[in-house]
Amino acid sequence: MGPPTIPGTVLAAEVSEILCSAASGAELTFEQGLVLATAEGAELEVLVAAADRLRRETVGDAITYVVNRNINFTNVCFVGCSFCGFGRGPGASAVYSLSFEEAVRRAREAWDRGATEVCVQGGLPRDLDGFFYRDLLRAIKHAIPGMHVHAFSPMEIDYGVLKTGMPLRDYLQMMKDEGLGSIPGTAAEILDDRVRQELSPNKLPAARWVEIITTAHELGIPTTSTMMYGHVEEPAHWVRHMLLLRAIQKRTGGFTEFVPLGFIHENTRLYRHGGARPGAKREEHLRVHALARVLLHGAIKNLQVSWVKLGFETSLACLRAGANDFSGTLMEESISKAAGATFGEYVSPEEFRSRIRSIGRLPAERTTTYKIRRLFEDPQQDPPAAAHLPVIRTDSHVTYSEGAY
Repeated sequence: MGPPTIPGTVLAAEVSEILCSAASGAELTFEQGLVLATAEGAELEVLVAAADRLRRETVGDAITYVVNRNINFTNVCFVGCSFCGFGRGPGASAVYSLSFEEAVRRAREAWDRGATEVCVQGGLPRDLDGFFYRDLLRAIKHAIPGMHVHAFSPMEIDYGVLKTGMPLRDYLQMMKDEGLGSIPGTAAEILDDRVRQELSPNKLPAARWVEIITTAHELGIPTTSTMMYGHVEEPAHWVRHMLLLRAIQKRTGGFTEFVPLGFIHENTRLYRHGGARPGAKREEHLRVHALARVLLHGAIKNLQVSWVKLGFETSLACLRAGANDFSGTLMEESISKAAGATFGEYVSPEEFRSRIRSIGRLPAERTTTYKIRRLFEDPQQDPPAAAHLPVIRTDSHVTYSEGAY
């Protein structure tokens, strides 16, 4: 089957041939991916349409979401990523660290309001106890055994290994035994060490990220996968990054989804010092999501949009450009002006379903690992609205979160 056509356009022969290959199930090469990654105008429109058709053929017309809550347990961090507006030095103003009791309270509050997942991440304090992550995980799972704990980025896993002195495999097995359900594939940014040095010299190398992720998969711990774009990278970096994820998935099958994360430039050292562009424009968001659907076709079938990074309008456009999943609900987010979120606001499952229906698609609540819990075909049969989470005081609340990825 050939690629979709846009009335009144003539598609370049090379792009047409590439999209025909993808539609037939062929794995695209780097060179082919780069052609798509630089598509503009009518060619971008056709790429978007082709990605949307691949999405429909692969996962259908449902748009899924998981009801979750983010628990960012501290913003104290020594890593100093130039793209981050979250971390603070230990003596800075507005630092915070949650007690285990407070983290458990927030998890229980979310469970009582219908959440099935908590995403637990935080900064890296220098004085962190080696078994802090294990003990925090143990506290949440002991209090709420049924809650899926999606926690600790590869950077945090690496730090836990360093602090405990345990071999990586043994450390991950311990965490799995304590109830770790899955790992967010954050700290990936761009899996190219030259770019990573520019973004954060203290961040773990790309090879270590891959090692941690693949070891988790080998132990039966699923992870997400992410890519941050819109800063200092080039389209070639997107393609290499996605092809590396595709290769890992072919070997392990452990990725549940791919999440493109648009760079939020406000309040970052990287942007203030002139080292980055001010995030991606709408066309770039569409291009990245559509490219991901085409390049990862046959490997990673779920493609998530981050409404916190993109705002709802652009997120809905990306859901018509190959994506099939919204990032979660009941989240404490305050960073995205584009999303229309102000401090202390929460997006309810009811609003997610309304947004999904506005583009003619079916909302479906899922588990972390993409098992469908409920498909909401008839709005008249939706469950009654749950109570909203209470607003948390600004002096005890995170000002930036990577989200439940």
